[in-house]
Amino acid sequence: MRALTKAFVSVTAAVGVTAGGLTAAGTAMAAPAPAQQQVISTEAVAPLAVVNLGLSTTRAQRWQCLLQEIGYNPGTIDGQLGTKSWQAAQEWFNDLGLGAGAEDGFVGPKTITALQKFLNRYAKAGLEVDGIAGPRTQDAFWDFNGVNFCA
Repeated sequence: MRALTKAFVSVTAAVGVTAGGLTAAGTAMAAPAPAQQQVISTEAVAPLAVVNLGLSTTRAQRWQCLLQEIGYNPGTIDGQLGTKSWQAAQEWFNDLGLGAGAEDGFVGPKTITALQKFLNRYAKAGLEVDGIAGPRTQDAFWDFNGVNFCA
């Protein structure tokens, strides 16, 4: 066994010297390093869990209470506008013909556009309908939720 090991080391050394040095022999014969896997956090690809659009917890609860009062299910009335709350709002906006798109709970440009149309129609907000939840949209949403819809 020892003779076989010596022969293997000698052959490896000879190959290394021929290839450009003794140090090359070790790396030339080594197994390739495992490929590194790219790690992506779920935060980078998942929608935000809560999107209150500038509402305080109390005002977000009022929005949730309104949704529940008119027959849409916002989930737990907790002042955190999460996926379930936004699905309920999107369903309502779609039923009103405001074009919120998919009822997926994701607050994207279509949902914001529908919210802006809603606030213009029912709160006379005078917003530019651009799908961007800027300060004027957030202020109008804040003002709309000044009314307590909770029982």
